[in-house]
Amino acid sequence: MTEVKQKHLLGIKGMNANQLETIFQTADNFLELLQSPVKKTPALRDVTIANLFFENSTRTRVSFELAEKRLGADVVNFSSSSSSVKKGETLIDTVNNILSMKVDMVVMRHPAPGACRFLSKHIDAQIINAGDGTHEHPTQALLDAFSMRNHFGGSIEGKKVVIVGDIKHSRVAISNIHALRLLGAEVMVCGPSTLIPKNIESLGVKVNTRIEEALEWADVANMLRIQLERQDARFFPSLREYTRLYGLDKNRLDALNKDLLVMHPGPINRGVEISSDVADSGQSIILQQVENGVAVRMAVLFLLAQGNL
Repeated sequence: MTEVKQKHLLGIKGMNANQLETIFQTADNFLELLQSPVKKTPALRDVTIANLFFENSTRTRVSFELAEKRLGADVVNFSSSSSSVKKGETLIDTVNNILSMKVDMVVMRHPAPGACRFLSKHIDAQIINAGDGTHEHPTQALLDAFSMRNHFGGSIEGKKVVIVGDIKHSRVAISNIHALRLLGAEVMVCGPSTLIPKNIESLGVKVNTRIEEALEWADVANMLRIQLERQDARFFPSLREYTRLYGLDKNRLDALNKDLLVMHPGPINRGVEISSDVADSGQSIILQQVENGVAVRMAVLFLLAQGNL
């Protein structure tokens, strides 16, 4: 397999299928490790990693921290809510201060699109994008694709995946589209027309505003939450109306004459985009996504640190 050396992981856009497969094969090995009694390896024992989260996060931050500790790295956690950022310190000053402590890698979430790419041009440490505004969230897309791949026996080529919800404000949707297309899947986005970006078809996806038709078409439904914190206008009448038109509940699921695979990147708004009986059903792999997320992030950290991505 041809290796393309990549110093940072800033987004899925610009990557190739070989790189994704390298990550997945490495994640397979780490998943075995995580399911063993030991669960740890000293692979990154000489590496110091700083987690810089300028936005609130629970799952992604904890997943990265667990991945880093499972690899034996030294971990520094940073939260902007309790830092000098509140006093006006710039992003570069903040990171340089942390790097002066001899940090090798930075995992960063930031509300500004492109913040990770900006930082990668100004500091020497390796950067992993843990979500930058509405731009990209590459490790979420990788763990989603990895979860589908494992469910379908090693490949998602030719599978039909519908991403339902707030496409307009979702970095997860964009990264998923890039990853799924690289792996040969067909992709459709579904939601209110006000929440679907103009010209998204240019990314090679189908668009449907009727969820029943989208679900009939799909093998996989990845349900996104409504991101009210990123919306500066009202894009639909009410959450109740959104749930009636686009929520995935047991009635919609049972109306399908097939076993639809159900996914969700979290956090779940139960009773809005997905009902509890669907989220907790046998057709859902939401908890597997969380478990797979640690293995995928271990793979990304390990490959970048070794210069093998």
